[in-house]
Amino acid sequence: MTKPTKFEEIDAARQTLGLPEAATMAEIKRRYRTLMKKWHPDTGHADPSECEEMSRRIEAAYQVIMDYCSNYRYRFTREEVEQYASAEEWWLRRFGADPVWSKPSNPSNKG
Repeated sequence: MTKPTKFEEIDAARQTLGLPEAATMAEIKRRYRTLMKKWHPDTGHADPSECEEMSRRIEAAYQVIMDYCSNYRYRFTREEVEQYASAEEWWLRRFGADPVWSKPSNPSNKG
């Protein structure tokens, strides 16, 4: 059996945590806390050995994801940053100077 690639390891961890392919740090942490609350052995909601195993799997998956996030090289290029622009920023960048789409500077002073 071959060792999984780094991507396969991270993808398996992502699936264990039930994360989509793109998630913010807040979403990762929230999902981790939700799952740990559900599967913690002290909750008594399921078989203790099953809860213990799931808790270990969730913790290991979280550590893989956090290690990846801690060592990820962030890109600060214009193209990368603009991928995450809000809808308002997107419209403003494309149509902001166009008088048809831009807001009048003084709406009460119409010609």
